[in-house]
Amino acid sequence: MEDLKDILRSCGFSFKKQFGQNFLTDTNLLRAIVSDAGVGESTVVLEIGAGAGALTRAISERAKRVLSYEIDRALQPVLARTLAGCENTEIVFRDFSKENLLALEGELGEYVVTANLPYYVTTPIVLRFVEESASCRGLTVMVQEEVAERFCAVAGTAEYGAVTAAIARRGTCKVVRRVPREMFTPRPNVDSAVVKIDFTEGGFAVASPRAYRETVRCAFLSRRKTLENNFVNTFGLTRAAAKEILQAAGIPDGARGETLTPPVLGALSDLLVEKGVIQ
Repeated sequence: MEDLKDILRSCGFSFKKQFGQNFLTDTNLLRAIVSDAGVGESTVVLEIGAGAGALTRAISERAKRVLSYEIDRALQPVLARTLAGCENTEIVFRDFSKENLLALEGELGEYVVTANLPYYVTTPIVLRFVEESASCRGLTVMVQEEVAERFCAVAGTAEYGAVTAAIARRGTCKVVRRVPREMFTPRPNVDSAVVKIDFTEGGFAVASPRAYRETVRCAFLSRRKTLENNFVNTFGLTRAAAKEILQAAGIPDGARGETLTPPVLGALSDLLVEKGVIQ
């Protein structure tokens, strides 16, 4: 393939900050990311943010099929050259956040997400798959390093939060690769990491995913306040009723939300449904 920087230059492409365009060009790194994702000859891959197509091409070399979304139509001539000969790859020039995910999944079947996500939409996109997907087996995505730490944090740490608990309900999450800022064009102001979220292992069932979301939101509503106080303020409970529910869940007096593991939060949400606090 032609040198990516030469292609961008000859196509007159200008980077757009509003789209978070930071492209990878190192072939060995790109292939390593695809390997991290476990992409093989039977894998259907959904990519969000094709960019200049370098990662897309690396995925195409190993996958059965690649469907890639790109919001910037100015990249169309670039992608026509970088993905020449990639017959198993389709580029859709639309904003993925506006797509009907369940309808798309009906067409894709079982699939994985592999992407160098635009940083400004990282968390909303990941949470969309966590909350809405029915046939996604997992995501292997490049994100800002500090976001990766939040995704994979453990209870009781400063990085642990609502997004950590949301991901943990669906599966496991781990950082599989660190990527310094020097690997990108143009160079961003932060380092990055590749995170693998696996929906096929780990995770736990809850009586109501919606109730779990509300419980998690309540737990992290005000980190300096106790869970009891957050219950009173969020659900309109009396202090006595809040104490009773927390005691029934085996949660000690004075506990704060960030000290509770995701499974404990799950059990607590089930109890709130059982008690009629969350309908």
